Parts: sequence; structure tokens; C-alpha cells
Amino acid sequence: MIAIIDYGAANIHSIEKALERVGAKVRVTDDPQVVAEAHAVVLPGVGAGGSAMARMMERGLDDAIRGATQQGKPFLGICLGMQLLAQHHEEGEVAGLGLFSGEVRRIPHGPKIPHMGWNQVRPLHDNLPIFADISSDAYFYFVHSYYVEPYDQHGVAAVTDYGSPFC
Repeated sequence: MIAIIDYGAANIHSIEKALERVGAKVRVTDDPQVVAEAHAVVLPGVGAGGSAMARMMERGLDDAIRGATQQGKPFLGICLGMQLLAQHHEEGEVAGLGLFSGEVRRIPHGPKIPHMGWNQVRPLHDNLPIFADISSDAYFYFVHSYYVEPYDQHGVAAVTDYGSPFC
């Protein structure tokens, strides 16, 4: 079962329907025990980093997420869900989950904010399982004003360009 974490403000049902469409057994949950029992975890995201972290901490989901990643379970953070994995979020000076070293920064002035529209994503390594069935010229939809800036680039799987490259 794939646990989709519900912290009260995310695009959970579109993620749920997409995973069900490809035959996955999913459960939307805010229960840390369900996250612990899952074989994989998805942390979707829409909203502000500070309020999302506060809601996850109130429910004990922060520790459940750390436990799942420490056990090596497949984990997918989408949009704010990925941003919450970093150490620090510039918006409101929020501490993240600290699962990788880096911080979330606002897209610099120059390009239109928010970044909204279709962009290509460029994998940085060959044979990444997450890109296995995706065409190299595929486009992905973006709606965001912040990006993750990892301190260690070795863990970066792919980048896109919007004014400058980011992951």
C-alpha cells in the first residue's frame, strides 16, 4: 500500500486518482501508524511551508516521514512536499524535515512569478527508475514561486530551467 500523507492542504485526491489509475493500492492518511505500515509514501503539496510543517508536527507525521525514509521506503515529495524535505524554507524562516541538506528559496526576480506553465525536466543521470517510462522530450506542469537549492548536488536527479536551472 502507498500512503498519501494528508496534512490538510494538498492536492491529495488528484494524486490518489492517478496512482489508482495505474493499479496502485493507496490510502490517504494523517495517521503516523499507516505511514509506518506503507511500503511507499507520497507527500503531496500545495500551500505554505510553515502551516504545512505545523500541521504535520501536530499529527506526528514529521517523525513518521523520517522513519519511512530511514527505513529506505520509496518516497515521493511533490511540489511543497519535496520542499518540506529540505532543512530550511525561506518563506517565514521555517525549519523543514531536514531529510536532505539544502533550503527552499524564492525564485529570483526576473522571470514571471509564480512559475506557471509547461517545462521540460532534464534527468542528470541515466537509468533513473522514476523516468523509465517517460519520454526524454516530455513536458511537466509547474505552478510555484519557490525552488529547492540543495547544498550537495550529488543527490539531484533532474533539473528544469526557469531563469536558471533548479531541481
